[in-house]
Amino acid sequence: MTAPFRGRFFGRVQQAVCATGTLFQTGNLAFKVFCMDFKPISPNTVWLLTALSRAWFKPVIFGMENLKHGGGPYLFVGNHTIYGVLDVGIYAAHLYREKGIYLRGLGDYFHFKVPVWGELLKAIGAVEGTPEECSRLMEEGHNIVVYPGGGREVCKRKGEAYKLIWKERTGFARLAIKHGYPIVPFASVGPENAYSILFDADDFLNTRLAKFLQRKGLLDSLLRNGEAVPPIARGIGPTIIPRPEKLYTGFTKPIDTSHLAGQDNDENAVMRLRLQVEQAIYLEMGRLLHYREQDKDKGLLRRFLTRL
Repeated sequence: MTAPFRGRFFGRVQQAVCATGTLFQTGNLAFKVFCMDFKPISPNTVWLLTALSRAWFKPVIFGMENLKHGGGPYLFVGNHTIYGVLDVGIYAAHLYREKGIYLRGLGDYFHFKVPVWGELLKAIGAVEGTPEECSRLMEEGHNIVVYPGGGREVCKRKGEAYKLIWKERTGFARLAIKHGYPIVPFASVGPENAYSILFDADDFLNTRLAKFLQRKGLLDSLLRNGEAVPPIARGIGPTIIPRPEKLYTGFTKPIDTSHLAGQDNDENAVMRLRLQVEQAIYLEMGRLLHYREQDKDKGLLRRFLTRL
């Protein structure tokens, strides 16, 4: 894709998304980063854009009754699935169409360094997942989605399906307390079964290339000591086409944070909230996995393709 084409393409996306904003320059491309003037595209347009993925993954959504129309606003906190892109557009489309909730995403910084992909994320309202950007969105009253596992949780390794890899991260809980945001824990099940991992970061770290990068002091700066190495996986047969596993998403009841006002610098309060959210996600994940095992509403073609 040439630069002029990309410029025209994203120009049209920006016009559809927002009429105003501040100019951002990258290389020979100029596009808009949207702040308070961000206006999302219509629910019908989002629904149309996700039609193919919805037909492929046949989503089942739970917990919509727990959410107010238009949002609280809320901070949605969930599990990242492999590659991080199979499910978010689908449940985001359902939230927007059924509840009028447009999600502003917080993304790992490396997403925004990828040509075209980073520009598209900005065009749909995603921002880099820093405390400053999250605070700005909260001050403006947006509904926000965050995955504390970040890029490490996207770069799944063998045996890590449906595991939260949050390390010691508590930033989302701290900011929710500071801004009085209710947190909606949610879980997503299905995408992890759409791929079979063939080669992961552990395998990469045993290669000569990884050892060379480590000797040169580049492994950490380029690949976060292997944490930013995406897995090589197969979907249907030997292809990269994901198996059409049904997607199950569940939104739990919001966790109120108003009683914690003024405690955003209290490490114990912040950690308790983080653990409460983590537990809620695991409980919902377990419920969805059980439902998935009992779900018989799958056509013959879907059953066949998911076994390849």
